[in-house]
Amino acid sequence: MNKKLNHYKNVIHGFFISVATTIAEANTILPLIVSYFGGGAILVGFFSSLLRGGAILVQMYAAFYAQGYNHMQKYMRRVFLARFIAWFFIGICIIVFENDYPNFTLFCIGIGLFIFSFSAGFGAIYFKEILAKIFTKEYRGKSMAIRQFFSSFGALLSGAAAGYIIETYEKPFSFGILFIVSALLMGFGFWAFGTIDEPIKQNVTTKEKSFKDFLNNAKILLSNDTKLQIQVVTFLLSYSYLFALPFIIVDASSKINLDGAAIASIITVQMIGAMFSNILWGKLSSNKQNKLISNIIIIFHIIAISLAFIASNIYFYMFIFFLSGAAMDGYRLASMNLLINIAPEDKRPVYSAIQSNITSFGIFFSLIGGFILNFTSYNFLYGFSIFMLLIAFIFSLKLSEE
Repeated sequence: MNKKLNHYKNVIHGFFISVATTIAEANTILPLIVSYFGGGAILVGFFSSLLRGGAILVQMYAAFYAQGYNHMQKYMRRVFLARFIAWFFIGICIIVFENDYPNFTLFCIGIGLFIFSFSAGFGAIYFKEILAKIFTKEYRGKSMAIRQFFSSFGALLSGAAAGYIIETYEKPFSFGILFIVSALLMGFGFWAFGTIDEPIKQNVTTKEKSFKDFLNNAKILLSNDTKLQIQVVTFLLSYSYLFALPFIIVDASSKINLDGAAIASIITVQMIGAMFSNILWGKLSSNKQNKLISNIIIIFHIIAISLAFIASNIYFYMFIFFLSGAAMDGYRLASMNLLINIAPEDKRPVYSAIQSNITSFGIFFSLIGGFILNFTSYNFLYGFSIFMLLIAFIFSLKLSEE
């Protein structure tokens, strides 16, 4: 375990995946592409949700089969191939059909995103299982923190490169080039992780006769494991920052002058927060302090949303999004490591799928936040979000490292 070469390949994979997928970032570039081809707000929302959450829907099914595998790499490589082809396919379709067949181009983009996202649902299960087998829990936290640092750095580079390409080349040719070039870069990341030396798993579970039986057993497993219940509730409620965070920038636009430079500064600071916080998260995780990470990230978001009550200039908002960026990367690291720590070896895929499927509902908290804001006020929304985060913090104090 803890082979340096495996660590380097894990980091390389994270860097190139981040570089590639940032060109279709769900809040910025993807809506621009969909709108260019005539897609309305509903289609923009559908594609964005598909890119973010499509993978979640198949993880239980993936875990149903994965629990009986003693080696994940051959299945992981199939996922990588499917994702590469889907991403490359989108770019080719944009260039070939361009403005002549906009509806068909949107259809092709949807098919590509569907394959790319849903295949990732299988990959997420295999990914966590491979990491659990190749690293000790102390070294895994360090490796993932370094991976996330370079992933954030890759996102910064990719965002700048995407902006340059879009400004330099005519649309939609520039959109197609973005997908094709990023698919090739993505291929380097897939090659790196696909060649990781994975040991054979000795303790595997016999797969149930049917998926229905598997779901029933998963339900029983969750009801019998208090540690898993606490972890699921904690990380679901940790998403409560999404009740308010997407609307803070809207509130800011009514208080200060949010020109292009100001927005760019906020985004950059958020990414810097994500990058450099990984130094802290890696140190804490390597010292078996994943529970403390979960405590800190919730506090960071409570502070960030509390500042929104009194924010009156760009520096307030930069600090708010700096804290948010730092907390998001801490969330990913702590939730994965704590899950692997408490899961029995033969049931890791099932534990991973249970947590991912339940906590994924938190991704849609921003929709609830929009309804709350529509009938109340920003201050009420901020207060509600903080209240829910306080509940998450109480649960986080009960998390188990073992």
